[in-house]
Amino acid sequence: MGRFLAIAATLSILVALGWAAAVGPWAWWVIGALVAAVIVLAIYDLTQKKHAILRNYPVVGHLRFLLESLRPELQQYFIERNWDGRPFDRDTRSIVYERSKGIHGEKAFGTERDVNAAGYEYLTHSTAPVTAPSTAPRIMVGGPDCSQPYSMSLLNVSAMSFGALSPNAVRALNRGAELGGFAHDTGEGGISPYHLENNGDLIWEVGSGYFGTRTDDGRFDPDQFAQQSSREQIKCVSLKLSQGAKPGIGGVLPAAKVTAEIARARGVPEGEKCVSPAAHSAFSTPTELIEFIARMRELSGGKPAGFKLCVGSRIDVLAICKAINEVGTAPDFIIVDGSEGGTGAAPLEFEDHMGTPLTDGLLTVHNALVGTGLRDQIRIGASGKVAAGNDIVKRLAQGADYTNSARAMMMAVGCIQAQICHTGLCPVGVTTQDPKRQRALHVGDKSERVQNYQKATVDQAVQIMASLGVSDPRDLRPEFLQRNIARNEHRSYAELYEWLQPGELLAQAPESWAEDWARADSGTFRRA
Repeated sequence: MGRFLAIAATLSILVALGWAAAVGPWAWWVIGALVAAVIVLAIYDLTQKKHAILRNYPVVGHLRFLLESLRPELQQYFIERNWDGRPFDRDTRSIVYERSKGIHGEKAFGTERDVNAAGYEYLTHSTAPVTAPSTAPRIMVGGPDCSQPYSMSLLNVSAMSFGALSPNAVRALNRGAELGGFAHDTGEGGISPYHLENNGDLIWEVGSGYFGTRTDDGRFDPDQFAQQSSREQIKCVSLKLSQGAKPGIGGVLPAAKVTAEIARARGVPEGEKCVSPAAHSAFSTPTELIEFIARMRELSGGKPAGFKLCVGSRIDVLAICKAINEVGTAPDFIIVDGSEGGTGAAPLEFEDHMGTPLTDGLLTVHNALVGTGLRDQIRIGASGKVAAGNDIVKRLAQGADYTNSARAMMMAVGCIQAQICHTGLCPVGVTTQDPKRQRALHVGDKSERVQNYQKATVDQAVQIMASLGVSDPRDLRPEFLQRNIARNEHRSYAELYEWLQPGELLAQAPESWAEDWARADSGTFRRA
């Protein structure tokens, strides 16, 4: 290493001297200034106490920090293969970009994936495929206690708050939703003017901070809620219990980030720290949760009301089901968020090691509702790395009625997966409040890309269903989805997982569910 640096330094000096001799006297002043700057930097590096590498390798040690800063870009663009990038691989990102631009997203020469590898999943087509319907199916959301049911698309914009997203990103997503006829979840950050400019259908999400509907001390304000939810543009109201990327944790927006616009949307003081508690103050038991959701539906004038959660314990889900049967009213929908979901920022321990992945969470909620006789009343949404048509079909086969997507929708708006959302330095203006950076995102162009992406992806899902031999999502079954257990062994989801029969838990819980069913208590979320 030392010999290499000595040779490089010697060659650089010789080149500089030759350049100075050729250019003229003023060049010697330039070289002198550069040498002085290097000497000053070297002295500083040798005397500073923060970085050990600079004390041992003054000046040249800065190359290490430069290369480290470039590492994500070098990895993403030059090193990773098409199929192994994270969180989304290049193939997935490319298909989102291409479909948003109106390109079909075909690929030549066959798959690059190892189709025999353990864990590989695939859908089994029919020898007698059907003709895909000309109009994509939609799902009616609204149970017997709902007076304003909503026709939901198979793919919608998942929860992302203003503040996490820039004004232009919110505008583009909502205008895309209006153009394409699908729903846009506001996230828990309140309803901003940018959500309302283009009249796209909104699902208003309310979190533990009750932003946009809170009293001065941070509690739920029913009067504000009734006023806000009466807007025609709001089609459903959703209560956030937990988020897949950071389940069981609240959030803090530092005072410096609470701008006047964000303060107005959230109903909090400008320039003061904004806290989202980990738990809700409006309820503390499963029974109170169901009663609160019924109250939300009533205050909204009968619009569909439900909740979103990342599944933690199966006991929690069963306790909620018991509460629904005891109270006598049900949520109109439940959105299951997988632990593979994304966020602007979360502790690494929560992103990597907390919460249930979407497949297991979705199957838990679906089976719990079936087993307690509630599945026909309640629609299930699935959220967590939904990006392509096969993702939609896979989740529907696992028990969902519709899907939501956040990061793929961000990519349709222009996100390049730089993974610096929390810094305010988003290079394409999606996740920043910096006006100069926001300017890069042209609302008119990007909203059309959102519409293109959503339509092409849903059309592809409908075509896949037709290849499976079905034209109605309700006819999708778990046996259509296969997983390789080993290189020479595979099983369908019908074989891999237990599927309860309607009302089975109420009659006689199977042995595999009996203990959790017995421990579930509608009066508490505490696990006995």
